Amino acid sequence: MKIKQSGFREYDARWLYPDDIDLEGIEELGKGLGTQVIIKTKKENPKIIVGQDYRSYSEEVKKALKKGLVSTGCVIEDIGLSLTPTVYFAQFKLNSDAIAMITASHNENGWTGVKMGIEKGLTHAPEEMNELKEITLNKKFINGKGKTKDITGFQKIYIKDLIEKNKLNKKIKVVVACGNGTAGMFAPEVLKGIGCDVIELDCELDFSFPKYNPNPEDLKMLHAISKCVKENNADIGFGFDGDGDRVGVIDEKGSEIFADKIGLLIARNLSGRHRKSKFIVDVKSTGLYLKDEILLKNDCKTIYWKTGHSHIKRKVNKEKALAGFEKSGHFFFNKPIGYGYDDGINSAIQICHLLNNQNKNMSFIINDLPKTFQSPTMAPHCKDEEKYKVVENLVNQVKEMKNNKIKIDNMLIKEIITVNGVRFILEDGSWGLIRASSNKPSLVIVTESTSSDLGKKEIFNFIDNLLIKTGKIGKYDQKI
Repeated sequence: MKIKQSGFREYDARWLYPDDIDLEGIEELGKGLGTQVIIKTKKENPKIIVGQDYRSYSEEVKKALKKGLVSTGCVIEDIGLSLTPTVYFAQFKLNSDAIAMITASHNENGWTGVKMGIEKGLTHAPEEMNELKEITLNKKFINGKGKTKDITGFQKIYIKDLIEKNKLNKKIKVVVACGNGTAGMFAPEVLKGIGCDVIELDCELDFSFPKYNPNPEDLKMLHAISKCVKENNADIGFGFDGDGDRVGVIDEKGSEIFADKIGLLIARNLSGRHRKSKFIVDVKSTGLYLKDEILLKNDCKTIYWKTGHSHIKRKVNKEKALAGFEKSGHFFFNKPIGYGYDDGINSAIQICHLLNNQNKNMSFIINDLPKTFQSPTMAPHCKDEEKYKVVENLVNQVKEMKNNKIKIDNMLIKEIITVNGVRFILEDGSWGLIRASSNKPSLVIVTESTSSDLGKKEIFNFIDNLLIKTGKIGKYDQKI
């Protein structure tokens, strides 16, 4: 039996399969999760919704997880091939006590994992993950008698719900790119259903991901969407990740718009109708939220928080914020707009409404924002066992540099945010971020300059030099 300890991550579980976890290990995880749900809900036979993404091994992983869950007394309702938000939606629609989605999200082939949650609309946070790890690795399992039931056709219920509430009154021509991931089964149908003219790009399901990894932060995917948008004179391009909870956006000219700026446009749009609202954004996001004239005019407050879908969901819930946005493309809409969870297709729909309402091209709408120069998210390799210590040391180094008035791109460090790694903010609002990845053996680096492309690169070079000196950093996934 194999189950590598480091697979229990900050807010979900991910392993290389079958190298770091085998089917027996997955079954043990199911026993651990079932035990945890029974303890938390105080029910002998809690109901758990289970679904899986489209990978060659996801069905067998799901079967092993279900076996473990049933052995503790859980009642499984299996909705089959799903997006992660389909499973979240099912928890509300079918009124279950918990969810377990078999997915490795945007991770490359060979990875598997589980996104899970108990309280509706929320997913496991570090506290719950540590508890699950302790139950599973120490085999503190409850024995019971559960059962499993297949729910057929739930995908159509989810699709219908999105379509019925979101009809457009003008035709928008959209490129829908799914990287051959699971979203290909859902996104084209939903966007056609609300009234879009859809051009499909790599929407056929193929678990070998022959073109590129379905990840809307991947430059290969973004370049493919850009080319398709320009060739088809589309109004906008959308790229969905492997489990459909994130979206990337390309405007009609083929230019990438980072999701944090899309979030700001949506926040502006909402702030007029919902004055004095709060918005939660992750530490990878643009600094423009803090000084945005429209948000300030509407007495709205922005809080920067830890990166990660679970962290932002919980912060949105706790602060009773109207919405939350992550640079990675996770958007969270709270009541009265949504249930609080992230859904890439619903996020794309909200962007279609923006185009529908403003009657302008996306490039014109984005030009309403002050121009900044942002890097993509870059991930240099760093061992899981070392990454948090490396970041802790770098936090201390950056604090010392601020105290010693060290300049970066000829500017002093004005402010430091340490809720998640270190984000240092310079005198003109430019910034750089170093944090540990929550789900892979890597760090995460992002930079933004308010003045120039060169400034963005200077901040990156400063960070890169710090990383090289640690001696703990490997190859980047992508680099500016």
